[in-house]
Amino acid sequence: MSRFLLFVFAGLVLHGGAVAQLPPVWRGAETRVGGCVDTRVRTSVAPQRIVWQECSDLISGADYLLAPGNGQADLQNARICVLRAAGGRRPSLLLDFGCELQGGLRIVTGMPSNHAPVRVRVRLGESVSEAMCDIDGENGASNDHAVRDFVLALPWLGAVECGQSGFRFARLDLLDDCELHLKEIAARFEFRDIPYVGSFRSSDPRLDSIWMTGAYTVHLNMQEYLWDGIKRDRLVWVGDLHPEVMTVSSVFGFNEVVPRSLDLARDTTPLPGWMNGMSSYSLWWLLIQRDWFRYQGDRVYLSEQQPYLEGLLAQLFECIDEDGRERLPETRFLDWPSSDDPESVGAGLQSLMILALDAGAELSDELGNGSLAAECRERAALMRSCPVSGGQAKQGRALMVLAGIADPETTDRDYLSAGGSAGFSTFYGYYMLRAMAAAGNYKGALDRIREYWGAMLDLGATTFWEDFNMAWLPAARIDEPVPAGARDLHRECGAYCYKGFRHSFCHGWASGPTAWLSEYVLGVKVLEPGSRRLRIEPHLGDLEWVTGTFPTPQGVVTIYHERTADGRVKSRVEAPRGVKVEIVKQ
Repeated sequence: MSRFLLFVFAGLVLHGGAVAQLPPVWRGAETRVGGCVDTRVRTSVAPQRIVWQECSDLISGADYLLAPGNGQADLQNARICVLRAAGGRRPSLLLDFGCELQGGLRIVTGMPSNHAPVRVRVRLGESVSEAMCDIDGENGASNDHAVRDFVLALPWLGAVECGQSGFRFARLDLLDDCELHLKEIAARFEFRDIPYVGSFRSSDPRLDSIWMTGAYTVHLNMQEYLWDGIKRDRLVWVGDLHPEVMTVSSVFGFNEVVPRSLDLARDTTPLPGWMNGMSSYSLWWLLIQRDWFRYQGDRVYLSEQQPYLEGLLAQLFECIDEDGRERLPETRFLDWPSSDDPESVGAGLQSLMILALDAGAELSDELGNGSLAAECRERAALMRSCPVSGGQAKQGRALMVLAGIADPETTDRDYLSAGGSAGFSTFYGYYMLRAMAAAGNYKGALDRIREYWGAMLDLGATTFWEDFNMAWLPAARIDEPVPAGARDLHRECGAYCYKGFRHSFCHGWASGPTAWLSEYVLGVKVLEPGSRRLRIEPHLGDLEWVTGTFPTPQGVVTIYHERTADGRVKSRVEAPRGVKVEIVKQ
C-alpha cells in the first residue's frame, strides 16, 4: 500500500462515514493496515568495480556504470555504456557491488537507433564463481527460493527492475545481435532502516570485524520476516532463529520482525504438529520466547503465547519416558554436520529438552501458572538423572554442558577444544562457544572465533555462511575469478542440502560470535525481564581492552573494560534510568 493511499485512507476515516463507500477490497482495511505495510526501505547501490569482461573490444564506456545514477532515463544519451554484437560475438560483463545485498537490479537504458527491446541474460551470485556459472544440475546452481538466473527484455530508453535474491555480483550477457545502451545498472537494496544500537570494539580489529559481519548478516535477513538466508532458505526456520534473535537483541534491541516470525511459526503449526516438521524446532520456540522475554520484558506479548505454550509443554511431557529419556519423534535434528552421529543427536535432543523445560518453568512462573512450572522442573530433574551417551560431535557435547549433564572442563578438553576449529559448525558454533565459556576457556573461544569465522573473511566474505569447514582450505577467494589449479570453494564444497552453488553465503544462524562477544567479552548478562537488571562480568581473554554498547528497552548501556598493568580489569559502565547494573570485578 503506497503512502499516498494510506494518507487518503486516513483522511476518509478521520472525516467519517466514507469507509462504506470504499470498494469491497478496502473495507475493513483499518484493521489490516498494520499487517500490510512493508516497513523496509529500498536504496540504489552503484557497482564498485568491473570484475570481468568478455569481448571487451565490443564494450565502450563500461566505467560509466560505476558512477552513482539517478535511476531515470533521459534524452541526453550521455555517459552511456554501449555493448555491441559483431561477427557472431556478444559481450558480457561482471559487476561487483562491494558487499552482499538483498534485493534486485534496476537497469536504465539509453536510446540506440533500433527501438526494439533487447534481450539480456542476468545472473546474480554470492560469489564471482556463482555469477559465472550455468544451472546444469551438477554444480548445485539453482533458482530455488529466488530466481537468480534469468532472461530479461530491456526497453528502449526506459528502466526495468528485476530479481529478488541475495547477491554481491551480477553478470549481464547480451543475447541479441544488436547494440545495447546502458545508462545505469544499480542494485536495489532492500533492508530495514534501523540503527545499530549495540556495538563492540576491542584491541583486536579482527574480532571487531567478525562482530560487525555477524550483525550485518542478521540485518540482511530481517526482511518481512526473520529469514534464515537471503538467497536460499528465505523462510522462517524456528531453530535457526535462536542465534539470530540473540544477535537482534544484542545489536538492534526490539524489532517487530522477531515476534512476527515467532507468531507465524505458531499460527502455521497447530498442535500436535512440530514446527518446521522437526520436534527440536518446537523446543527452540520455547527457548526463544524465554530469551526474548528476558531481553524485552513484554508481558502482554508473552500472555498471548500462553495457550500454545501450555499445550506444547503438555505435548513434551508425553515425549519423556519413565526413566527420564526423551522420546521425541522423527525428524530428529540438531544441525546438518551432526546428523550422521545418532548418539550426538540423541544427547543433543535430551539436553535441548531439558533446556526447553527450564525455559517452560521460567515462563510459566511469569504467567502465574506455578503448578505447570513445578512440573517442568520435576521433569527436567528426572531427565538430568538419566545417563546419555554423548557421541563424538561437538554439537551434542556442547548442549550437554549447557543443560548441566556434562562436566564443562572435561568436555572442553576432550571434545570442544580438541582439534581446534575442526568439527565446528556455523549454527551450533554459538553453543560450542557458550560451552567453552562455561569451562572458563575464554581465550580458546576467542581463538576459535578468529580462526573459524575469520577464515570466511579471509576468503572475501562480507556475510557469514550456511556452513563452513576448515577442511575446505586452502581455497581461492570468493570475490575474484578462481585461478587455474585453485579450489573453487563455492562450486566444489558443501554437503547435505547445500552442495555447491546451492550453498547460501548469508545465513543468519552463523551470527553467533556477535551475540557471544557481547554476552561474554563485554560481559552483559540479563538478570531480570526487560533487561532491568544486568550483571556485567567481562572476560577479556588475551584482549587489552574492549568497549561497546548494549540496547535495553530503557535505553543504551555503555561499557568499557581495560586491563591494568597488574592484570586486573578496570570497568566503567553507564546505564539509563531503570536499569540496575552489578559489576563483577576481575
